[in-house]
Amino acid sequence: MSTIFFTSDHHFGHANIIRFCNRPFANVEEMNEELIRRWNERIGPDDEVYHLGDFAMSRGEAFDRIASRLNGTKYLIVGNHEASALNNRKWFKWIKEYYELKVNDPERPAGVQRIILFHYAMRVWRGDFRGTWHLYGHSHNNLPEKPDSLSFDIGVDANNFYPLSYEEVKARMLKKEWKPPFALREE
Repeated sequence: MSTIFFTSDHHFGHANIIRFCNRPFANVEEMNEELIRRWNERIGPDDEVYHLGDFAMSRGEAFDRIASRLNGTKYLIVGNHEASALNNRKWFKWIKEYYELKVNDPERPAGVQRIILFHYAMRVWRGDFRGTWHLYGHSHNNLPEKPDSLSFDIGVDANNFYPLSYEEVKARMLKKEWKPPFALREE
């Protein structure tokens, strides 16, 4: 049985991201290798991975060498640095600007958890008032997480350079202080 994972903002092959985000790597080769290791440490060949953008800056054969080593079926939400991925679509089951994922989960209302996947953080999104979650990237752990909002930065800079499983995302969301805004009020 496959597991669903989420991640964002690897920036494979992007040397400047080390300095921009204060990543703890000596060079781009070390960063690429560690990101690949952490990806494959969690994700198996049969798992599904929703990558929320800025996958790689590497091009051509360098892109292929990285993508071929990453486990799982990859789905890509377009980020603002996606030229390489858009020219290497064969590594992704699909590429979309935005996606509304439905995960079967018997512990959630109606047995389904809806998740909005977008590269950018939103303050409101479709179904937010009904408990729909929102995962985003782009901010590289620079956007404060709101404890009363069912959203957070799924990017590697915010998650110790690891992808998170659906169960890990769920555990984090269940700790939020979110309350339905239209709950019945006693008169």
